Amino acid sequence: MQISAFISCFCTEVSAASVLCQLSLFFNPIKLVLLIAWVYLCLYVVQRLQFSSLVPENRRSIAAVAGLFVGPLLLLVLFSVDVARRSSRSDRGIIEIIKERLRQFSTGTTEDDSRIILLDPSGRNIEEIYGEGKRSDRYASRILDLTHQIIYDALQERASDILIDPRDKTTYTIRLRVDGVLRTIEQIDSDTCQAVINSIKAVSSMDISERRRPQDGSFSAQTCSGRYSFRAASAGVLNGEKLSLRVLGHYAGEFTLDKIGLSKKQCEVLSKMVHKPSGMVLLCGPTGSGKTTTLYAMLNEIDLFTRNVITVEDPIEYVLPNASQIEVNPKADITFAKSLRSILRQDPDVICVGEIRDEETAEIALRASQTGHLVLATMHSNSNASSLVRLLDLRVSRLMVASGLDYLVSQRLVRRLCADCKVPAELSQNQIREFSRKRINYTNIFKAEGCEQCHWTGYSGRIAVFDILVLTNDIKIQIADSEGFLSDLRKDGEQKGRSNLYKQGLKKVVLGITSLDELKRVLG
Repeated sequence: MQISAFISCFCTEVSAASVLCQLSLFFNPIKLVLLIAWVYLCLYVVQRLQFSSLVPENRRSIAAVAGLFVGPLLLLVLFSVDVARRSSRSDRGIIEIIKERLRQFSTGTTEDDSRIILLDPSGRNIEEIYGEGKRSDRYASRILDLTHQIIYDALQERASDILIDPRDKTTYTIRLRVDGVLRTIEQIDSDTCQAVINSIKAVSSMDISERRRPQDGSFSAQTCSGRYSFRAASAGVLNGEKLSLRVLGHYAGEFTLDKIGLSKKQCEVLSKMVHKPSGMVLLCGPTGSGKTTTLYAMLNEIDLFTRNVITVEDPIEYVLPNASQIEVNPKADITFAKSLRSILRQDPDVICVGEIRDEETAEIALRASQTGHLVLATMHSNSNASSLVRLLDLRVSRLMVASGLDYLVSQRLVRRLCADCKVPAELSQNQIREFSRKRINYTNIFKAEGCEQCHWTGYSGRIAVFDILVLTNDIKIQIADSEGFLSDLRKDGEQKGRSNLYKQGLKKVVLGITSLDELKRVLG
């Protein structure tokens, strides 16, 4: 008997080695471990199938029972069928689709998490526009899937613009502007891409038969993370039709002064200004420099329940709860100047002007700041000094500028270094001597390297660089009385403004936030 032999071994104090030799186990321990692992794996597969997009909801009970017996084999079959179906409906390769689906399984996301619904201005789904919600046509289904995928990828990459333009007569290029820099993501044959352009034009309420005349439109996208608005613009170009999409945000509550790049001192200055009952702050910078974001960050500092805030924008880029937002529409004869005149009769406390473009808008805004209103406005210019010059070039009187304007804020956006791959910068001897002469600590200066996390760019996200000019009484007197002061502004103001912005940007470089190359790219 095996048991008696086992006991007798201990009774006679036989060594452990001889015990193992005489003992013959009833089972194989390796098989037992594999059996337990298989059972747990089957239970895991059943759990995943209950929330998986691979199985229809009405078939999940049957799939759960089958999963208890065949386990991972069922999951493998379903996964293969899903990849084959997606490959037949799109132009993407099988390897790319497999990576995407594996990424969804590893992160725990489902099909609903990556689902996107495109809606026209009236709220109709693009599928209804395409064919009354019936997608029996395989080609149409593939075009719609590709359209959804392009826009969804742009939102995932935090793109601010999507550019679809012809490379030649047979190929179109799709590019995304991420952190202010264009990145090519895909090239598609002209016939397929033209169908994608037509689907976007259709959901934007544009004429798909017109390919030469410039058109404008808009649509929205609903995802699991919220709703986004898009502004579309098309134009006929060489070799085909170009389509540009501007991605607009959906909520402005996330913008605050302490998160957009202001130093502690600058944050205190602007926060103190927006709590004043009257005055004017003018934000200036080129297109895409983050002026609108700063504008909303300032508005978020204001108590919207106790102060009547009215904005005039073109277009409304972010929704600001508890504020009255007016969108400029030249076709309906709704301009900045006419909207401002009507706003002054609505008892406003704070007036926000999306952009000062002409003399009439500038004069109304400056007068409003003198009559007990707080005015926040933006203007396209390169520096604080050039903003003053431009106001005067708009034929606004020097006395009105001096009495109505209180703060000038110029800004730029620089890319943040990727925290996963940034490396110490190799500085030249001239740079080291210059930093040492100015007593600047250069040991924390980094440069971009590039990794998979940042798509090999070396940067991830952006931060603003600010130059704030407080118009003191002395400066106002010089603006109002001295012609020589204005002449100096025209000659040297632009250079001085860039120099001030460079100093502020250099602080970000020394702190290891951005790089010298990025600062040079933005400011020259």
